[in-house]
Amino acid sequence: MKFKVETFPNYRIAYIRRIGPYGPDNIEAMEYIKKWAKEKNLLESATLFAIPQDRPETTLPDNCRFDACIVIPNDYDVDNSVLEGEILGGKYLVYEVKHTADAIQKAYHEIYQSLQSNGYEMDNKPILEKYTGDMTGNPSCEICVPVKP
Repeated sequence: MKFKVETFPNYRIAYIRRIGPYGPDNIEAMEYIKKWAKEKNLLESATLFAIPQDRPETTLPDNCRFDACIVIPNDYDVDNSVLEGEILGGKYLVYEVKHTADAIQKAYHEIYQSLQSNGYEMDNKPILEKYTGDMTGNPSCEICVPVKP
């Protein structure tokens, strides 16, 4: 798998968390955060992240946490309809992937082999799925894997 190495800053985010099996319900969470952001005029030229917080191989499906996030300005006042948090910056391997469930699932299976074969060790932070804009007509996303410096 091809990747590029990027250093991310810390990102201030507004997000919602969904708990349950990963799948189509995650799309609803992302749609909610996009609708919230659009109402606040934050969606245009936005950076969105989907963060599967748990590995289904080690966490029961009913306990898997999924965060749908949007990067917000440091001075933005968040209302109580979303949560506020931070994505920690650092070094990430960034894989561009076709934005389909099959392609993303396949990429997750190949990423761990890619890390090993390229001499990287995953950092103790979640993998991020990065989207820009409102995702309309965007045929790809970036899977961002945190690696130790």
